[in-house]
Amino acid sequence: MRTLQGFDTRTTIMIRNIPNKYSQQMLIDFINESHRGQYDFLYLRMDFKNRCNVGYAFCNMVNVNAVITFAQRVVGKKWTRFNSDKVCMLSYANIQGRQALIDKFRNSSVMDEHPSYRPKLFWTNGERAGEEIEFPAPTNR
Repeated sequence: MRTLQGFDTRTTIMIRNIPNKYSQQMLIDFINESHRGQYDFLYLRMDFKNRCNVGYAFCNMVNVNAVITFAQRVVGKKWTRFNSDKVCMLSYANIQGRQALIDKFRNSSVMDEHPSYRPKLFWTNGERAGEEIEFPAPTNR
């Protein structure tokens, strides 16, 4: 309710209860069904040893309205792949905003993992909206 009234301006959400077999590309495709170009950061947390996700991802939407419309579309809905009984849930992330997320991850060891396991940045306007942008280089190397 506070979000709908304009009092809560957070835009970074945690997408929870993701089936463990979902890849980051599957999650991108899922979000793009309704919100292509309306998010600029996505990271599906992975268990590198088992090559499965750990059930949650971080997504930064471009504005509060995108958070609201995405929540209305997905919260409480079953995931459609892999015959999962899991239901999509959202919560706000502790780290908020694109730049804070870049600062958190650019020097992280996750950036040394396979590209499909790394956080992703995306264009949000123009003809390239929804396309991936190269993640900024680390500052500590």
